[in-house]
Amino acid sequence: MHKALAATRAKAPLEPFEYDPGPLPHDEIEIKVHSCGICHSDLSMLDNDWQNTKYPFVPGHEAIGTVHAVGEHVKNLTPGQTVGLGWYSRSDNVCRQCLSGDHNLCPNAEQTIVGRFGAFADFVRCHHTWAVPIPPGVDPSKAGPLLCAGITVFNPIVQFGVRPTHRAGVIGIGGLGHLAIAFLNAWGCDVTAFSSSADKEAEARSLGAHRFVNSRDSSKFSAIAGSLDFIISTVNVNLKWSDYIGALAPRGRLHFVGVVPDPVPATVFSLLGAQRSISGTPAGSPATIATMLDFCARHKIAPITEDFPFARANDAMEHLRAGKPRYRIVLQMPR
Repeated sequence: MHKALAATRAKAPLEPFEYDPGPLPHDEIEIKVHSCGICHSDLSMLDNDWQNTKYPFVPGHEAIGTVHAVGEHVKNLTPGQTVGLGWYSRSDNVCRQCLSGDHNLCPNAEQTIVGRFGAFADFVRCHHTWAVPIPPGVDPSKAGPLLCAGITVFNPIVQFGVRPTHRAGVIGIGGLGHLAIAFLNAWGCDVTAFSSSADKEAEARSLGAHRFVNSRDSSKFSAIAGSLDFIISTVNVNLKWSDYIGALAPRGRLHFVGVVPDPVPATVFSLLGAQRSISGTPAGSPATIATMLDFCARHKIAPITEDFPFARANDAMEHLRAGKPRYRIVLQMPR
């Protein structure tokens, strides 16, 4: 029996829960969970914000642990290896997207906490392709958030060919934004941080931002009009998007990884004349996750985290609900 924490209804507290996972599928592995990051998506699923939660619900999709068991057809992993598991747990590996290396775009992809029991547990399972080995130089105790927050902001840097010569902007200095700033700085970009909190300027610069724009002051946008090649939005609130579109250079891109509540208004002329684009991406493929982890090891990039013991998972969720983490929460499991 697997032991976990689960909610039985929307917004309910997490309670001890046991379940029988059945025989291990021939193409899956079972991971002994050592730590698990907490993402706002865990909270959204707990509250059934997206209307696709099945209860009992076990959160957790930023897992770090060791391979405990492997299915008979698994050849790439062995028991004892330290691996990470993020948003996706399975893809069909036969569709055009998977065969092109875009496993994260698979139409039959399964998410770790959607219709499956997640990693707020002693064990979690996934298809072997989605368990990514943690390389030397990456601290496993802090690595969990890289498997979701990290890859979410790293993936578009790769997908859209962001170059070291580019001027890049990051909207929001939070769980995703602080990693986006660190990645883009290490990538070689000139980085501008946008925040509605003026008191975050010093911290943004310490994370790697070269300049700071208080997004509450529209007059500040005139100084950067037409200058940024790539702007990534990590926030989930509505903003005056025309300011950011106006800040884009010719062929510039406004890219969304944060889920804003309302449609994004944009006039065609604001895009057409300067050949600007608006886009979005999900988390990345296993290959891109591995690339990101190697990049983190090379540049000594790690999330800024707060630790909670597994026994205080409900306190950790409420800490997140109150918007207090700086910047990601990691549950440490009992050994």
